[in-house]
Formats: sequence, C-alpha cells, structure tokens
Amino acid sequence: MDHAYQLVELTPDRVPDVAALCRVALDLPDDAAEADAIVERLRHPGPLPGSAGERRTTGWVVLAGGSEVVGAVLGSTGFGDVAVGHVDLIAVHPDHRRRGIGRALLAQAESALADLGVGAMALVGNAPVYAWPGVDVRYTAAVCLAEASGYERQDIAWNMTADLTPGSPALAPTTEAEARLAGAGVAVRRAVAADVPGLVEFAAAHFGPGWGAEVSESAGIHYAVRDGEVLGFASWGSSRPSYFGPMGTASAARGLGVGGVLLRRCLRDQHEAGLASAQIGWVGPVPFYSANAGARIERVFFLYRKAV
Repeated sequence: MDHAYQLVELTPDRVPDVAALCRVALDLPDDAAEADAIVERLRHPGPLPGSAGERRTTGWVVLAGGSEVVGAVLGSTGFGDVAVGHVDLIAVHPDHRRRGIGRALLAQAESALADLGVGAMALVGNAPVYAWPGVDVRYTAAVCLAEASGYERQDIAWNMTADLTPGSPALAPTTEAEARLAGAGVAVRRAVAADVPGLVEFAAAHFGPGWGAEVSESAGIHYAVRDGEVLGFASWGSSRPSYFGPMGTASAARGLGVGGVLLRRCLRDQHEAGLASAQIGWVGPVPFYSANAGARIERVFFLYRKAV
C-alpha cells in the first residue's frame, strides 16, 4: 500500500462510511443490497442470549485523501473458540484495487486479533454472527488474497436459494399440512416476544448455544408445540434479512412433516417482507430443502484457516 493511503482504526463515526463502501465494493448484487445490514450485524459484540463465549471485535479502514474510506476490514474472536480469530468482512473500493490495500487490511486484522490472544485465523463465518459461511468462490480477488497470504482451504460450504416469487414451491400453502398436524395434537404458531426465551433455550439445548443465539436475534420465528412441549422451530433474518435459518426439530417430531411447514411459513414471511428470494445458509440437508421449497444450491464458499 503506497503513501497515498492511511490505515486507521475504525471508529463509530465511520461505520456509515464502511456501509457505503460495501454498497459499491461488494460485487455480488445480493450482498451489495444488504450492505448496511451486514455491517450492522458484524459490528455486534457478544455475548448474545443463549450463546457460549463472548465475541470481541476489531475494525480498520483505509483512507484516501485523509477522509474517504476506500477499504475496510472487520474481524472478531471466535464464539466457539476464543483462540481463533475471524476475518468477517474485507472490502476495497473498485477504483482503488491492486494497490496493496486488501493485503494491508488483512495483515492489520491478523495483528489486532493476535493482540487479543488468538493463535489461528479463519476466513470462516463466526456463527452466530456472520454474513457468509466463508469466501464466496465468485469473489476471485478474495480467494487470491487468501491463498497469497498463507491461508489453506479446509472445507467447502454452500447456501441454497429459495425462489419467493408467486407460484413458487417455497410459497406453497401449508393449510392442509397444518390441519393434519392439528389432528395429531400438534399446533403450529408464530412466536411472540414472550415465546422467544423458551425457544432460545430449546434451540441451545438441542442444537448448541450458537443456534440459541441466532434464534434470539431472528426477525421471525415459527414453532410447533404438543401438550406444552416444543417440537421444533424455524427462524429467519438473524444473520441477514434474506437468510433463512436456523431451524430444527426434536427427535419426537421427525416424520410428522413439522419441518416443511415451519420452513414454508418462514419463507412466506420473507416474501411478505418484499424479498424475491431467500438464502438458506450453510446448508446441511440439501434434499429436505429441495423437496420442501424447491431450493437449489447456488452460493458456494471456500473456508480457509492459517496459524499466526
């Protein structure tokens, strides 16, 4: 990075400038459209209700002309493992690329996180607070930066996309399925504020504290209950407005069709919120989402790590 630029720590007054930068620096339209929500989410410190551990954050920007934010990096210590540092976001303005800014930002984030005691770095989503599972393979410059900086690809993750336009399988009615569940004593409900602590507890107990924390931050939750016992839940809008998940069902509910109903109820919420599609993040059961929402694998991510 040449002397025309200045690398400084991110201060709260520059957070709106980082969001504005991301609106032009995130090359994929879905990411650029949610730039403000992404930056707000990634700036969230820990702890969160239901989570294990505390997330400490660091942020740095590169200035041109003393005031224009042309590059930014956000990082954090791991919720699950405080010895691992995460690079949550790195962005460089298109007009200022290939000048060493990305490399300087990455090195600064590594140094700042090392000062917080981490012994390894990851370009992996720091769930429950993350915007991507890893580096989207279409961000070629980011892939090149990671591999030139000594990161090793450890795994691959993927999102599935659910079409939310009228007539799509994701918006298929759930009325008949809910009636069948009611016949088996299962009620399906939209969560209200008073329901959330119990659902956070259920998610944390059955699927881990990270899921509990994501549920606590969700924009919407639907759940199934029988005889006062929660059988499953589905949520959306925790990581990003367009993201669905997490969702999970207790073993006692599997095979009843609870999951498909909860999934489509959430996707209907996202449609009503004005979204034309939803991202099912960090997917495990691909056949389930394909069968119940017509979802397809679309976004693929490389997950990188290195020692520091």
